Amino acid sequence: MRIIKRLGIGLGVIALTLAGLYYSGYGGDLAFRAFLAYSQPSKEFDASTAVAEPNYGDPINWAALPGEIDPADLVPAGVDETAQTEKSVDTFFIHPTGFMRSNTWTSPMDSNSGTEENTLWMMANQASAFNGCCNVYAPRYREATIVSYFGETDLRNEVLGFAYEDVKRAFAYFIEHYSQGRPFVIASHSQGTHHALRLLEEMVDARELRERMVAAYLIGGIVMPATHKLLDSMSNISACTDAEQLHCVVHWDTMAEGAPTDLFGLARPADSLCTNPLSWQVNEIMVTAEKNAGAVFPEGTYNAALGKGKDTSTAQQFETLPAPLQQHTWAQCRDGWLVVQDQQGSEFDKSDTVDASGNYHMLDYSLFYMNIRNNAKLRVNRYMAR
Repeated sequence: MRIIKRLGIGLGVIALTLAGLYYSGYGGDLAFRAFLAYSQPSKEFDASTAVAEPNYGDPINWAALPGEIDPADLVPAGVDETAQTEKSVDTFFIHPTGFMRSNTWTSPMDSNSGTEENTLWMMANQASAFNGCCNVYAPRYREATIVSYFGETDLRNEVLGFAYEDVKRAFAYFIEHYSQGRPFVIASHSQGTHHALRLLEEMVDARELRERMVAAYLIGGIVMPATHKLLDSMSNISACTDAEQLHCVVHWDTMAEGAPTDLFGLARPADSLCTNPLSWQVNEIMVTAEKNAGAVFPEGTYNAALGKGKDTSTAQQFETLPAPLQQHTWAQCRDGWLVVQDQQGSEFDKSDTVDASGNYHMLDYSLFYMNIRNNAKLRVNRYMAR
């Protein structure tokens, strides 16, 4: 098994890179601004300079398809599962930020790159959690560079809006050509969650599609999380409040007990939705580790090099997932965050997956992998039993 050399997923990478300067107080703000000034591709985003929009009729533009062999097929050691093509329900998975470079505002979608390997990492360690309930579909898209999150708000929204249009087209293609009228789950992480929330608002909530949506696992929104206000504004979709509720949303952002809750001065809504994946309830009751069905140590190496430079592939393969680590951590929602046991000194710490600042963004799936897997199966079974 290859290990993660440094914190990789989404905003957690930035946290690791800058934590020392920021939390020590030694020029944190100046260093952060200098990093942004250097790393931004330009002061403006020009959509005409992006690569051509992906054709979702071509399987090459899907990171996971049920009829293809891909890392979303992986199953933890010791867990039995039937083939995806035998499932009666689909999952549409929107992957998080894998484009860590910033030569351009959006990913060039190079099949031989570190970004592509990061997408496959996400298929192996996140999307695979849903192959127990569903056939997994995951589009590649012209995702926004990680740097776009830390610039001016209007510019960030413009770049993310551009990326969202790819996701929207992919979902429309999925519904028309792949879904065949089957029920579906929507799942995501980080940048994928930002797009998924908008997708629910525009494509699902006010349409008959909402009746086919089993549930939405929109995890790790962090700077732009799912909020109670946003869900209250929807006509038909709400937050899940128990383990079997349908047509609803679950969401959490993970942090270590005692960790600071600010992220380099980035504002975070106070009413962020926190679903405890050990109870699937929205409250601040601590749930003990006995309810943790299994954390799963990530497979492969995440390419975490930031800023401008070559987006180099390491030619790695994603081949196995280890057996789940049962009863690995407790969990408790506090002020919109999912607080867990400090992972320093744990199995995850041995592979440098633990951010010393306590931001466990990259562990949102890993620490609760089997709970997610089992709950998705439970909700699907309840939906089908109706």
